[in-house]
Amino acid sequence: MFVWYRHSALTIVYLVDVLPSSEPGALANSTWNTRGWTVQEFLAPNTVLFHRADWTLYLDDRSPNHKMSVAIMQELEDSTGIDAQALIAFRPDMRGAREKLQWASSRVTTLQEDIAYSLFGIFHIHLPVIYGEKRQNALRRLLQEIIAHSGDITPLDWIGKSSEFNSCLPADITSYKTPLCMLSSLPEDEMNMSVSMLRNTVSAESTSKLYTLLDNLSAPRFAHSRLQLPCIAFPITELRRRRDPNLETCFTYDVKADGLQDLLITSEDKLIQFSPTRPTQQTFLLVRPWNRHDLELPDFAEPDFADDAQSVDDWPEPVSLTDGSIRGSLVDSNLADSEARLRELRLVVRLGQPFGALLLAQQRGGEYKRVASDHLIIAKVKDMASIDDTMDIGTLEIL
Repeated sequence: MFVWYRHSALTIVYLVDVLPSSEPGALANSTWNTRGWTVQEFLAPNTVLFHRADWTLYLDDRSPNHKMSVAIMQELEDSTGIDAQALIAFRPDMRGAREKLQWASSRVTTLQEDIAYSLFGIFHIHLPVIYGEKRQNALRRLLQEIIAHSGDITPLDWIGKSSEFNSCLPADITSYKTPLCMLSSLPEDEMNMSVSMLRNTVSAESTSKLYTLLDNLSAPRFAHSRLQLPCIAFPITELRRRRDPNLETCFTYDVKADGLQDLLITSEDKLIQFSPTRPTQQTFLLVRPWNRHDLELPDFAEPDFADDAQSVDDWPEPVSLTDGSIRGSLVDSNLADSEARLRELRLVVRLGQPFGALLLAQQRGGEYKRVASDHLIIAKVKDMASIDDTMDIGTLEIL
């Protein structure tokens, strides 16, 4: 249906519950605007017209395309949370996966599987439709496809209950109602100041090693319902429950972890408490799922060469050097080293900023399970200058 809407000359949306006498805002409050399948009805078409119950045009807007109506698009943007530019010129792909999942998180479908199926076209994903499967299974297939093919780890940013298929996936799409954990980025002047402070305190050897380790991490992938997650791990050294009679179904824990500032975690799961004086055999980790964008490099998604194709005729002529060797351009090795050093220091600064963490508990087989939290877990390293000494970088297998 996404393709039908996409190639339609005109898509007509009939708002059966919007009366002729309705005021602005009726479109936002229409039942049509609560359904799962209707998201693609206004995203996919290039031309769309909204009609009230008596078939008159919504807001009496007689323009040939309501996507050009500032008032109507603003009303849709306010009610759906979808940027007006995306409403007008939407392009289906896997970019911004977490945001698109949030678009559907408050919507309903008659058949439970359809809430996942209704997003296939929006993500430009081709998966089999298996009516009768559980809602969790349909959502799992969608999320696995997104993560495996885009390398985007933002779909792991959710709160609520874990899926029965994999603890890193949510049981329901409503877990994405909470906005994406977008911690404020460091202003460029503060970034430059932090880089200057680190330049004389962190060795070039350590920053280069850290950058290389992270650069060599593979993309996240699923195999047999197990998630291979590249991440930075921080072992938890102390976990103590806070007694709160007002919290009957949730538990709050004081958490200490190597290299991180102390923090609180709230969960419906009852965790094994331990302290340095009473150790436990079970291992708990706070992990930072690795985001390749922190390297200031593109993600793992395939580039779109169609827009950037360049003819061989446009390539620069090679330069002939006096020794007879050929090269495209002269590169100053000192400048290259300086740029690499700057890139590495900027990475260390970014790693020193607060981040959304996952709490993992090790299982008997050595794999890990995510402990679902009722609130986002925001962690921060203790000392930015010693960041390379406190990080355990690698890929964990999560059930």
